[in-house]
Amino acid sequence: MTDVTSAPSVPVHQSLPASDPAGWPSRKRTAYGWTIAVMLLVLMMISWADKAILGIVAVPLMEDLGITPAQFGLLGSGVFILFGVAQFVAAPIANRVKAKWILLVLCIVWSVAQLPVFLFASLPALWISRILLGAGEGPLAPIIMHAIYKWFPARRSATPAALASAGVTLGIVAFAPVIAWVAAEFGWKNAFIFVAALGVVWSVLWFFIGKEGPYTSVEAERQIEGTAGATADAPIATDKRVKYIRSFLTPSWLLAVLCSFLGYWTFTVAMTWLPAYFENVMGASTQQGGSMIALPAIWGAIATVGLSWVTQVLGNKGMATRFSRGLVLGVASVFSGGMVVLGTLADGPTGALIFFTFGFGTAPALFAVTYLVCAETTSVAQRGANLQITNAFLTAGGLFAPAVVGALVGNAVTPAAGYEQSFLLTGGMLLAAGVIACFGINQQRDRKRLGLDAN
Repeated sequence: MTDVTSAPSVPVHQSLPASDPAGWPSRKRTAYGWTIAVMLLVLMMISWADKAILGIVAVPLMEDLGITPAQFGLLGSGVFILFGVAQFVAAPIANRVKAKWILLVLCIVWSVAQLPVFLFASLPALWISRILLGAGEGPLAPIIMHAIYKWFPARRSATPAALASAGVTLGIVAFAPVIAWVAAEFGWKNAFIFVAALGVVWSVLWFFIGKEGPYTSVEAERQIEGTAGATADAPIATDKRVKYIRSFLTPSWLLAVLCSFLGYWTFTVAMTWLPAYFENVMGASTQQGGSMIALPAIWGAIATVGLSWVTQVLGNKGMATRFSRGLVLGVASVFSGGMVVLGTLADGPTGALIFFTFGFGTAPALFAVTYLVCAETTSVAQRGANLQITNAFLTAGGLFAPAVVGALVGNAVTPAAGYEQSFLLTGGMLLAAGVIACFGINQQRDRKRLGLDAN
């Protein structure tokens, strides 16, 4: 049994350069870490505003350009054509290049991606824009998680990571009504210029504020934080390198990614098709439909922070992560899928909207917990690449969902029937995956098999 009491117990000395956060006082390091987390929250918000804009302007765009539901569904999937490819390309880069520069380049790419729509306003221009946008946004989420994990010790990383992940939904809450208003008042093309401007402003601020955190390895965390609270019987996390394929074949990784694959499917359906559903089936206007999509997003922000807060509280109380993270992920998936099914079967629009708010809104809350589970299947040194590949697989749900819904809506007897089939399929798959995950995710078992915990 390893004697953990022999590890360094004194924080890093002040002899380090003043620019190195490892030598900062704990309060200053934590404060700057939260500043970074807030900046990355805003970046995630802009990212999801970029993706959600297509659904918000769906009806006037389809009418102006003569686009059919099937064509629009394929266009909605277009953003994900290079989404996963970009993440595989970024995976080795994430371990070698500072997150500050990667994130700056990605945000600039998104802003440029909006210009073809404004300049040419055609179906080919939309395809170019969405494909370029996907290439730029693909690597975002795991790079953000990797950047935040560098600013906080493992026991305090869940909540700030969840804050940034909440940008998935807060971006829609904050920007969907504004985008809908811009589209209604100035035309749908100008909405694309609006989101491009947001990206430019963030890039300028990030150039001056962005900085790398000091928690770059298990050993670095021990030196900075000391070993207070460690016991001789506690498992010791190691920096041992693990073959990526071994990590990806663990039941914990596979089931966590399956839950978020279907969660991404679910939320992409909401972003791409729910505003059109509100207009075509519930009789809302373009501005009303774009604003109503904010309801699931509001709940999504609450659920994202809430779930990650629960995992952190349970973990700090000594509960094994297979329960504090794995079981929480499985139960949340069951809840999300079940609410979508109930919303589809509801008798009136009010009941449907309530169930859809909880169902579609909970889906993006799964992502942050999935990242936590998957990060446990690798070493800290390999975490950036692991999370990139993890994200490539789970975001593939967005590649298929809009096209499948477009085909079902386009081929159904009525649009309402097509939406019903699509939503039942979406909710049912997520519910089933959640049930399996509740029983199959066990990071402690898988970490021992990978040699990542030593006693």
